[in-house]
Amino acid sequence: MRVPLWGVGWDALELVEGVDERPLIERRAVLRGGFYEMQARTVIERVPVEVGIAQRWGVSPYRGCVHACRGCGARAGHLRLGLDAGRDFDTRVVVRPNVVERLRVELARWEGGELAVGVGGDCYQAAESTYRLMPGVMGALAGAGVPFTVYTRSALVARDAALLVRAGARVAVSIAFVDERIRRVVEPGAPSAQARLELVSALVEAGVECRVLMAPVLPLLSDAADQLAATVRRIAAVGARAVEPVVLRLPRATRAWYVEWLARAHPQLVPRYEELYDGVGLPSRDYERRIVEQIEQLCRVYGMACGAPEPARVRPRAAQLSLV
Repeated sequence: MRVPLWGVGWDALELVEGVDERPLIERRAVLRGGFYEMQARTVIERVPVEVGIAQRWGVSPYRGCVHACRGCGARAGHLRLGLDAGRDFDTRVVVRPNVVERLRVELARWEGGELAVGVGGDCYQAAESTYRLMPGVMGALAGAGVPFTVYTRSALVARDAALLVRAGARVAVSIAFVDERIRRVVEPGAPSAQARLELVSALVEAGVECRVLMAPVLPLLSDAADQLAATVRRIAAVGARAVEPVVLRLPRATRAWYVEWLARAHPQLVPRYEELYDGVGLPSRDYERRIVEQIEQLCRVYGMACGAPEPARVRPRAAQLSLV
């Protein structure tokens, strides 16, 4: 069954006169230094199943991401702020300066499991150099005994290697492919694959529990057998012990942006994508199984684990981590 990949828009009726029609971001945020500072009301948020990671809940100090990855599954968050899920997501980064304060409050009554950090926007993108929110986030999580995994593409995470070790945190560095030509087109703002491979090596050497999130594998673009083999081989060479493969997801907001680009760059692939993806943006099970099985076989060859790790156990509450 073929499912159209194009989004559907609609017009809202104006029901109340005098309503402030500015986007939510413009009504509630303060623009400072090129970033939109917006006080968060809630910071522990549900992670949609469509994202493809193991954790069901997460916290994101930043929304939007300058890495501008076309297949990023977090783009829908900008729609709720009155921004678009395409270029606005890539260029209008929202900072949640009260994230640590709110996180401590919510963790006091948290009874869930492991949290994902950074799924709404890379938590170590350029904004973190200015705001330095992550040490406080990690301190709050470690103090509450809540296990967490940091998701990133950025070498800035190495700044906090010692804190990550002390917190017992996991880090998942995203490296979906090692072809730089593809990276420049679909991840134009992200570090090169080589830079991320070097990051994995540095984190492993520092004693951080680090794995590679091989995501997203792009159908018909980065899924050839030789491409997968080259990627897994180079991941193994830098000392990674585990790979977690995720095939591209196309939830609605991501789908519109990704397919707009696909129709320009590779129009012949659009019909095949329509066949591969269902209405909520998940790839066909047969296709996904085939890709994951290929990666699993390659991981066995190179002596690495493959797939999502076992859920981390909640630890006893600890003293607050030092932020310096």
